[in-house]
Amino acid sequence: MARGDETYADAGVSLATAEAIVDRLRAAAESTGATGFGAFAGLYRLDGGERFLAASTDSVGTKLILARLRGELRACGADLAAHCVNDVATCGADPLFFLDYIAANRIELEMVAELVEGAADVCRDAGCALIGGETAELPGIYREDELDFAGTCVGLVERDRIIDGTRIEEGDAVVGLPSAGVHANGFTLVRRVLEKEQYDGGDLMAPTRLYLPDVRRLRDRLDVRGLAHVTGGGVLGNLSRILPEGLRAEIDWGSWPRPRVFGWLARHVAEEELRRVFNLGIGYVAVVPDPGDELVIGRIART
Repeated sequence: MARGDETYADAGVSLATAEAIVDRLRAAAESTGATGFGAFAGLYRLDGGERFLAASTDSVGTKLILARLRGELRACGADLAAHCVNDVATCGADPLFFLDYIAANRIELEMVAELVEGAADVCRDAGCALIGGETAELPGIYREDELDFAGTCVGLVERDRIIDGTRIEEGDAVVGLPSAGVHANGFTLVRRVLEKEQYDGGDLMAPTRLYLPDVRRLRDRLDVRGLAHVTGGGVLGNLSRILPEGLRAEIDWGSWPRPRVFGWLARHVAEEELRRVFNLGIGYVAVVPDPGDELVIGRIART
């Protein structure tokens, strides 16, 4: 395979399959009374619809493989909590509590402690209680040295403070918030590239940034019409999840500096694939009519 030709699909992950699964399961979820299936966080109505619980669940993924080898599991604990809180914040909710789940071939006390303590670090910063979790030894499912770390965050939002993208209009600005590096998505492809060329920069394993303070700051200063957490699928893929029908985002890909890790990846992965898989230095975006002095990385246009 030529330089610059590595793809997520060749590494074993299909983004198209992930999208198809959401479409297939949508009817089953909505038959239970759920709304907004496929968004970053699901909403559950309380108090006759005056307030809503917002919930999101995820896992760290294959970054855990590298983290265990490099002794950086605590960062993965931070990854998980930040990822789930960030997702909940996209609808305007403030986090209430978080739960985690650790499964492995064999549970090791130090491993569990590192993961949970890393998650607790973020939960404290977010004002989010870590109220419990579960550990499971599953040697029949996981091979030796394999583990998984998943979690769920639940938040609360008042009806008149919900941010769902429905007010986004043509001409609105896309504001970008910097990432710390790769965060926790795309590591199946990262590990494939590491087989060809090693990389030890801190922006490879840096934990996902907690964007809750930024979201609160933007909500206080600007008319925030939409929020997207940039995870698997990149900037455009995640923005598309909040845009009303008939609108698209036009991104100026040169409007921000990319962390050094993406220059390393670019030696092995084509630009189009980089944009589809990674955050490329923008970990969260807001859509606003007037961005003030915020970093503008694009505009909303008609399709």
